[in-house]
Amino acid sequence: MKRTTLALFAAPLTLALVACNGDDATGEVAAGEPIADIAPPEGVAQWRDVVSVSEYDGYVLGNPDAPIKVVEYASHTCPACAAFNNEAAEALKTEYVNSGVVSFELRNMVLNIFDLTLASLARCGPEETFHPRADQVWQNLGALQPQIQQAAVTLQEQGDVPDNQLYINIADAAGFFDFFAARGLGRAEAAECLADGAAVLAVGERSQQQAEEFNVTGTPTFFVNGTRVDGISWAEVEPVLQRAGARDQ
Repeated sequence: MKRTTLALFAAPLTLALVACNGDDATGEVAAGEPIADIAPPEGVAQWRDVVSVSEYDGYVLGNPDAPIKVVEYASHTCPACAAFNNEAAEALKTEYVNSGVVSFELRNMVLNIFDLTLASLARCGPEETFHPRADQVWQNLGALQPQIQQAAVTLQEQGDVPDNQLYINIADAAGFFDFFAARGLGRAEAAECLADGAAVLAVGERSQQQAEEFNVTGTPTFFVNGTRVDGISWAEVEPVLQRAGARDQ
C-alpha cells in the first residue's frame, strides 16, 4: 500500500495536466429501437436525484435498471474529463438520465495522489453529494491547478508521513479543505474521511485493478452497455446513446 502511495506521488502532475485521453480503440454499440421514458418511483421527483453505488464502487446516477447504461472512467485532475463534464453534464442528466432510459455511472480513474485526495473528498458523506462535488471540481479545475502545482513542490520537501496524516497534508497544501468547505463539506468531516488512509488507498487500488480489467488506458473512457465508445466528447457520445435507443419514438 505504501508503494502505491509513493508511486502516485512520484510524478504528481505529469498525467494530470497534459492531454490525458487515450486512443485505445473500441467496438460499435448495438443499435436499438426507441425506448419509451420510464417514470421514476413514487416519491422521487426525477431520476437524476437517485444515486446508488455499483459493484465496481462507481456512483450510478438515475435508474439502476435503465436499459442503457453509461459508464465513464474519469480523473478529477484531467482537463479532458473537465471539458466533457462542463459541456455535457447538464444535458446528459436532464435529457437522458431523467428519462429513466439511461443511467450514468462515474468511476474514479486515479492518475496521481492529488487526484486520489480529490476523489476521496468527493466520496466523503452521503452518496447524493458525489456527482455535484465532482462537477464542482471539474468546473473549477483551472483555478485548482496552480494550487496543485505549488502543493507538489511543498509536499516533496516533507519526509515520510503516516497514512492517517498524509492525505490531510495534501488537502491542506493544495487548498482542498477551503474549496470543499465553500461547497458544504466542513473541514472536520473532510479530515475524518482523509484520516482513513486504508479507505483512501483502496480507491486507488480499485482504480488500478479496473484499468487492467477493462484496459482503460486514458481518461475519460466511456462504455455504453459494456462496449467501449470511440470518443471523448459529447458530440461523439450522444449519438451512441441515441443509436442505442435513447431517442423519441
